[in-house]
Amino acid sequence: MILAADEQAIAQAAQALRDGQLVGLPTETVYGLAANATDDAGVAQIFVAKGRPADHPLIVHVAGAEQVPIFAAQVPEFAQALIDAFWPGPLTLILPRNGGVATASAGGQDSIGLRCPSHPVAQALLRAGLALGVHGVSAPSANRFGRVSPTTAAHVQSELGADLLILDGGECAVGIESTIIDCTRGEPVLLRPGHITRPQIELACGRQVMDKDAIAQPAPRASGTLESHYAPRAKVRLMLAQDIDAKLLALGPHANNLGVWSAQQPDAGAGVVWREQSQTAEQAAHDLFSVLRALDARGVQQIWVQLPPDTPEWEGVRDRLQRAAA
Repeated sequence: MILAADEQAIAQAAQALRDGQLVGLPTETVYGLAANATDDAGVAQIFVAKGRPADHPLIVHVAGAEQVPIFAAQVPEFAQALIDAFWPGPLTLILPRNGGVATASAGGQDSIGLRCPSHPVAQALLRAGLALGVHGVSAPSANRFGRVSPTTAAHVQSELGADLLILDGGECAVGIESTIIDCTRGEPVLLRPGHITRPQIELACGRQVMDKDAIAQPAPRASGTLESHYAPRAKVRLMLAQDIDAKLLALGPHANNLGVWSAQQPDAGAGVVWREQSQTAEQAAHDLFSVLRALDARGVQQIWVQLPPDTPEWEGVRDRLQRAAA
């Protein structure tokens, strides 16, 4: 059931988390499927509901930096600088985990992913949960594992059913999942790009951001880093703008059951469903998952996507598209 996120609904959702139940939670990135992070039985329900492998770790969302010592055994200096710069906000830090805490959420690893969301409904729920002894919530995207992430409460309900309690916080402002920085290997290592870019990370912590394969020590597993992820039912193909035009011209009247997400409207017939791709990375990220869901709903068999520029601000969008097309 979708509830307007008033004080009563937030209190109801906080009690549900305390009682070991799941809650659909709005954040500034995407909607999450939340459980009490320290209740391993409650967290186990997330893996079942999503069809997610139990060794694929979850991100723990906290109300503020005050909760970090509950979950993390150590916070390197550069990680603290990132907390100071970007929390609350769409940044997840992988930190060494306190033993015996959030074991199910960690997927069997000795590290834990922590994030402090900025969405006012998420903040209200996390603080209401604190009053009931819920120190953080594990909240992956509220969709079936590997599928398109939800950016509205209605997306969550269509994906996971009408029985789930979902707080409606409106449409997600960012639209793609958080940037993930691994802080367990001595240097900041990018595991997943997002709204907060490499240059912003480097400026805030004064260190170069490394790629995950650039350090000999293996990276911990993290959310949203599988080769194939964020996929609609339709086959996604990434193309340059001129290639889209050329292939549509070649197909002519035979272009049917086809979705196109590109900056310029193509010259195509009624069998092609076009959605405009913003030329700004921020707006394109906001639109991305909604566009994929909308084209899926139209029943197209393929979605042709104009490949965005290979620049730092577009890295998060390119990452999601490449995984959707894998």
